[in-house]
Amino acid sequence: MSINYKNTNAERTTITRDLESISDHSGNIYESLNAIAKRSNQISAEMREELTGKLAEFASTTDNLEEIFENREQIEISKFYESLPKPVAIAIQEYISGKVYVRDAAEETN
Repeated sequence: MSINYKNTNAERTTITRDLESISDHSGNIYESLNAIAKRSNQISAEMREELTGKLAEFASTTDNLEEIFENREQIEISKFYESLPKPVAIAIQEYISGKVYVRDAAEETN
């Protein structure tokens, strides 16, 4: 599943959040933060995998330091990923928008 990180309306800077609005979805702030943290880890892993795949195209087959040079495209790709919102900001936005499904394991066993 590839996420379009360009079109996310997640904050790119730190902002103050109302904890009441975050806990409205589950009724418990700790459950909400746990769900956000797990989703953030998923997003981070996806972004890392995608970045690694793109940068692997530029990988050199030799390890000679004299042959390593700056690759403009590689730098642009890195700058793009650095300018994206942080995974936790994307996860919070998804959670508030209702795009994250939270399953309660305790209710499923009953």
